[in-house]
Amino acid sequence: MRHLFDIVDLSVEEIDELISVAEDIIENPDKYANACNRKKLATLFFEPSTRTRLSFEAAMLELGGSILGFSSADSSSAAKGESVTDTVRTVGCYADIIAMRHPKEGAPVAAARRTTVPIINAGDGGHNHPTQTLADLLTIHREKGRTDNLTVGFCGDLKFGRTVHSLVNALSRYSGIKFVFVSPDELKIPDYIKEGVLKQGNIPYTEENRLEGVIDKLDILYMTRVQRERFFNEADYIRLRDCYILDNKKLEKANSDLIVMHPLPRVNEIAVEVDDDPRACYFKQVLNGKYIRMALILKLLGVKV
Repeated sequence: MRHLFDIVDLSVEEIDELISVAEDIIENPDKYANACNRKKLATLFFEPSTRTRLSFEAAMLELGGSILGFSSADSSSAAKGESVTDTVRTVGCYADIIAMRHPKEGAPVAAARRTTVPIINAGDGGHNHPTQTLADLLTIHREKGRTDNLTVGFCGDLKFGRTVHSLVNALSRYSGIKFVFVSPDELKIPDYIKEGVLKQGNIPYTEENRLEGVIDKLDILYMTRVQRERFFNEADYIRLRDCYILDNKKLEKANSDLIVMHPLPRVNEIAVEVDDDPRACYFKQVLNGKYIRMALILKLLGVKV
């Protein structure tokens, strides 16, 4: 039995295989329509989610399976004090595979010790979100035709963004990757990423304060939200906030084949006017998330098509 807690649980070869299966699903959906007939997916979401929960459910339904679960801890026995491990062990009696989101880091790992079915980490606090990273990698592959030899810019809150950390970890295993980190000093990429991933892998990177000076060097721009509450004082936030809002004016300096990504939800870090630019790929990421989760469900259930 196999679980997925962290993107590094998958080898590069396994990630490439999942991308290949997802692309085959896109091209030949009828071929997979009954792949999970009589199989059940449980979505155990102890905190709110829109895209992740619904994409898991859509993925299983499009594979011919069925779904059960809950979208809030308040609607489960957790509200009565039941432990996560007991909840998961119980649900494992009803379902063949579990997708679980929890506010506490490491909760899916702890739960997996007491279950007999595969568990997919659908986000554990600020720790990991591996299926979002898989959706990001599928999007990059489909839009750029490759996952290597790319200059990737991350902009916004790079200190607390679990999607940023996970994608840096994943892309660092491909050759010819360069990173450009654009953020205020208060929200720089953490030292554990710089020391444990980038410097250890001898991967080139730069750190910048302003997007305008580097956007023309990027193949990919991955936006995240700069949150007012992360600043020590209001004056610094007001001084810097507009630097991290992507609009059409900033995009004028970018390459024509740039792709703009965002894990969503967004607030104001990407102007709505950008949505009509062909380089905007964040809603494509949403759709790709369904396909890559279909591929992952098949892999963890051992279903061959």
